[in-house]
Amino acid sequence: MPLRGVDAPMLATYERLETQLLFIRCGPPTRPSNKENQVLDGNNIVIVSGLLIGLVYGSIGLLSGFCLLSSLRGFWADGDGRLVRTYALAIGVAVAATQLLAAAGFVDIGKSIYLQPSFSAPVMLCGGLLFGYGMVLSNGCGSRALVLLGRGNLRSFLVVVVLAIVAQMTLKGLIAPARIAMVGASQTTATANSLPALLAAAGFNATGARMLAASIISAALIIFAFAHPAFRRSPGQVSAGLVVGLLVAAGWFATGYLGADDFNPVPVTSLTFVAPIADALQYVMLSTGSTLNFGIVTVFGVFAGSFVAALLTGRFHLEGFQSPRHMLRSGGGAALMGAGGVMALGCSVGQGLTGFSTLALASLIAFAGILLGTAVDLRGALRVRPLATA
Repeated sequence: MPLRGVDAPMLATYERLETQLLFIRCGPPTRPSNKENQVLDGNNIVIVSGLLIGLVYGSIGLLSGFCLLSSLRGFWADGDGRLVRTYALAIGVAVAATQLLAAAGFVDIGKSIYLQPSFSAPVMLCGGLLFGYGMVLSNGCGSRALVLLGRGNLRSFLVVVVLAIVAQMTLKGLIAPARIAMVGASQTTATANSLPALLAAAGFNATGARMLAASIISAALIIFAFAHPAFRRSPGQVSAGLVVGLLVAAGWFATGYLGADDFNPVPVTSLTFVAPIADALQYVMLSTGSTLNFGIVTVFGVFAGSFVAALLTGRFHLEGFQSPRHMLRSGGGAALMGAGGVMALGCSVGQGLTGFSTLALASLIAFAGILLGTAVDLRGALRVRPLATA
């Protein structure tokens, strides 16, 4: 407060003394610590990494047709084994790269949802069955729907929205109590929750067990892929398998190493799409009450990568439903994928690639359920007939 009747020199002296007293009482002005800057930088790096990974995955998915359903349909129905070998190569590369990161100490994949000590095998298997069956009804999984949406496929918009809504209902809404009750009634605590842990229990040391399991699985999948002459003559499919497998490892590295911080930890994860699609829809509607994370920006990145690739290659065109029955089938399949993906803790990418790369027993069970559900829908007695107008 200014003092009346005091000349300028006295006023300056008074203000200087007041500042010194304030400094003594309160200390120097606070500045952001280096630790705070590191936390902010780490979070930003994870967000940017997720966006870049999504952009690459979206463009690769559009250009190569990378999709589990397309792979199995071509392999079982059309006799074309190239796409299924692309998927096998992606799994093999993801397993090898992820286990190398874990063995080197860069990433603690034990902190991920896939390697928890307790899990419900019946719920995981049932969720996988629902997801696989719904994937055929919707003509693609959640990640494929994002890729097709970027290309202008408006049918995929319904799939994405319905999947997101039902997934949130299963995670936190009306279906959540039933899911939690089923998990509580059937979950078990396994002494060994992964293939390396099983080998370690048989007498191998931890690192040796990890590398042995990873070597056998990845080598078998890579040999299966390159044993097919048509696949070897398809450089685009070979590149897609290699890149997608490395993207899984990149996601682990971004969240498990670049985002590692004891004061502000980032969930250790990689490519997965059911819960992230649900979170992305919620973020679009309620962004003021939400924060960006790796999964949300990956979803946005996949859509953007596909959209840009479609524009650059002239593949963008609008298309929609041709019959009400087609719309009901796609919406029903999306609902099954939303519920089943939450129950299985992942989708054909979240469990089929990312979960598989951890060699977790729960992931193998969930992925087996997805394959079985897809097989029933494509070839079994409950096979869904193709729509003439689809």
